Parts: sequence; C-alpha cells; structure tokens
Amino acid sequence: MRIISGKHKGKKLKSFDGFDVRPTSDRAREALFSMLSFDIIGCDFLDLCSGTGAMGLEAVSRGANSVTFVDNSQESIKICDFNLKSIKEKGEIVKSDALNFLKTTTKKFDVIFFDPPYAFSDIENILKAVKDRNLLKENGKFIYEHKSDSPSKEIDGFSLYNTKKYGIAIFDFYKFRSEL
Repeated sequence: MRIISGKHKGKKLKSFDGFDVRPTSDRAREALFSMLSFDIIGCDFLDLCSGTGAMGLEAVSRGANSVTFVDNSQESIKICDFNLKSIKEKGEIVKSDALNFLKTTTKKFDVIFFDPPYAFSDIENILKAVKDRNLLKENGKFIYEHKSDSPSKEIDGFSLYNTKKYGIAIFDFYKFRSEL
C-alpha cells in the first residue's frame, strides 16, 4: 500500500498483518481522489474508521488543510500514527467509536470519508449524527464505503447523488438535501 499522488506520491505505508482489516485498494483510492481532486485542496477531511490512515494520508498528500483520523482499534491508531509521522505531517488522531466521535466533536468537515467494517449496517444513525450536529460544511460531502452486495440507501435529510463501484467496494456520495 502506498500514497498514490501529491507531495508524498509513492510513499509506502505500513499496513496490518493478516486479513482482519481491509484497507481501501490503491485503485479505488486513486479513482475516488480523482473524482474529489478540486474538493481536497484546502479542505478539512475526516477519515472515519481510518484503519491505516491511507485515505486521510492521501488527502494530506493532495493538499488538505487538516485531517482527523478516527478509529476504535488501538492497533489502527498505532499504525495510523506511524504512517503520519513517516511523512512528517500533522493530523489529529482520535481513538473512538465513529458514532461517539460524531456526537462529541465540535469540528465541521468538507469531506467525511466513512469506511466501517463491511459487516456494519447502521449508516442511518451515522448520517443522523452528521445531520443533527451539522458536521458538514456548506457543499460538504459524506462518502460511505460499503460492500457491493449491500444496497445503497436514501437517508432522510441527505441526497445520495452518486454511487461508484470498484471491485467489491461501493462508494456512496451524500450531501445535505438542501444543498442540491
């Protein structure tokens, strides 16, 4: 696994041993960031369920203003911290459950990338917390990665405005309904 583009292009990232954690593939990450290219420079990016931190690190490399990494696994936090230090960049790393973080943070984000374990099935409560706390900035995007055999959903208060499939992964793109 490596950083695809930007000032840290080609930097190899530490990953997990075994197959318990499924990082977003380089191909899928490259496609996603190509779609977001104009949204990343200067943005505040949240990598929710960050794992190795690859998505947030890609955002940093491509010019994000700030990146917050959130994961509830101590091993993920350690690997993310190692990877962030290896590129000599700053970011906030938080050990927390995704929903608890969303219910307590005071920050707002331009892009929230949410990549929970594929067994996760409670996207409605995650997006409800984002909406109730108004955590997306104007024109902000919420991107949900899930397994291709689970259907994309319309969620109250949000518009599902795009869906892209990459291998076994699907990216659903949401905005607050009033912003379309």
